[in-house]
Amino acid sequence: MLSPMKDYFTPGEIAERFDLTLDTLRYYEKAGLLRRVDRAPSGHRRYRADDVELLHLVRCLRDTDMPISRLREFAELVREGDHTIPERVEVLQSHQHRLNAHIERMRERQEAIGHKIDYYLGVLSERPEPARRPEGSMDTPVKETG
Repeated sequence: MLSPMKDYFTPGEIAERFDLTLDTLRYYEKAGLLRRVDRAPSGHRRYRADDVELLHLVRCLRDTDMPISRLREFAELVREGDHTIPERVEVLQSHQHRLNAHIERMRERQEAIGHKIDYYLGVLSERPEPARRPEGSMDTPVKETG
């Protein structure tokens, strides 16, 4: 778990926290979703607390299918400062409307699937049970010799 008191986080800590691969984390950097990442004196990449905060929101938006291009626009607005808050609200509201419509479509499909399951279960319950052979019986009759 990431400590809120810490100033910098390693790529490994970030990847673990957000269940990302290091390649995905680098992709987010290259795609412009995160600002240029700081470097430790050793040259290793390190993330600041505000990077972590933005990455949390980026993951949320990405997990709800916001396109990378739109995520990049949003991240740029965040980096530009508080005067872009009204634009950020518009981006988030627009995404929320699309997400709500998608959830409604999924609920409709879920209901259709539920009806089909009920139908099939009804069909199965109306079928007679196949005759069962007594335990130990053979599939073919045994000829008696005698």
